[in-house]
Amino acid sequence: MSKANSILALLFLSSLTISCDSKPQSESLDEGKMIISAQEEPSEKEEGMIWIPGGEFVMGTNEMDAYAAEKPAVQLGVQGFWMDIHEVTNAEYAKFAEETGYVTLAEVKPEWDLLKQQLPPGTPKPDESVLVAGSMVFTPPPYEVPTQDISLWWSWVAGANWKHPEGPESTIEGKENHPVVHISYDDAKAYADWAGKRLPTEIEWEFAARGGAKGKRFAWGDELTPNGQYLANTFQGNFPNENLGMDGFNGTSPVKSFAPNSFGLYDMIGNVWELTDDWYDALKYARLAGQAPKLDAGMNPCYNPDNPYAKERVIKGGSYLCADNYCVNYRPSARQGQSFDSGTSNVGFRLVKSTGRKAVIMN
Repeated sequence: MSKANSILALLFLSSLTISCDSKPQSESLDEGKMIISAQEEPSEKEEGMIWIPGGEFVMGTNEMDAYAAEKPAVQLGVQGFWMDIHEVTNAEYAKFAEETGYVTLAEVKPEWDLLKQQLPPGTPKPDESVLVAGSMVFTPPPYEVPTQDISLWWSWVAGANWKHPEGPESTIEGKENHPVVHISYDDAKAYADWAGKRLPTEIEWEFAARGGAKGKRFAWGDELTPNGQYLANTFQGNFPNENLGMDGFNGTSPVKSFAPNSFGLYDMIGNVWELTDDWYDALKYARLAGQAPKLDAGMNPCYNPDNPYAKERVIKGGSYLCADNYCVNYRPSARQGQSFDSGTSNVGFRLVKSTGRKAVIMN
């Protein structure tokens, strides 16, 4: 990567730098109750969506070796809502773009005045030739590399966008049923407005991902591959250079390739990270539990000590790049920040719809 390209990529790489050195272990069980609400499913169905009845649950985790941003576990309540049965696909996004003429941020030349707001003061402006439309693409190295430097497998690729996920020579032909990627928060929100839906809150997303199960490490239980069965699209092998594809896939997979969770939702874990409507706060759970002061959202709605200039939205669920030897983010409580104005080749989204006022209650 050239020096100029490195400067441009700095913004996008910074949103991916949460610590992945430790591997969460289920050494301590989360206390609390999981209660599914008796709220009846609305009589009017929502096509392509599943009714999530809401209720009370333990959000986050108290696992001894879990990442700090997931702690502590807190007891919360959430009202019922509709949720897309699967991630928004390339075909679905293509219909939206065709009908509205919408152009995603990855298809537009970056504006330096906006980019520099999320970079350290004094960062030099790249040459104009570098400020071209593009996005971050996972480019695995041909050999084993240290896992401390993510620039060794993430590259800024000019011409990469949702229609060309690996670069200008690639297409989504044959991948119409794969989740759409290279989507920024604004791109997802524009689609949501068109569809008459919205992005889920982090609390709604985690409640839905748990599928009614209490205190389980994974969405389906406490074992990653029960009886040797792969239940999500993740990374098997030595990350980042050797993906053995034992789950049947080396990149994104068609939606509904794996069994749904107990609510009937597909791919809540793995395949692609999913955008939520929440700003990323590394101390969110501690603040909810009264163990940290409230965030002064008037100054910055985010807090990420690893990226103090960040303006990030929460992403959940992990992706096809989550690996046992690197970062075990294929769990309902896992969370990470994603720059609000950019996308990558492993981040997508799904939507929800309310029947009334949203309510989240801390018990």
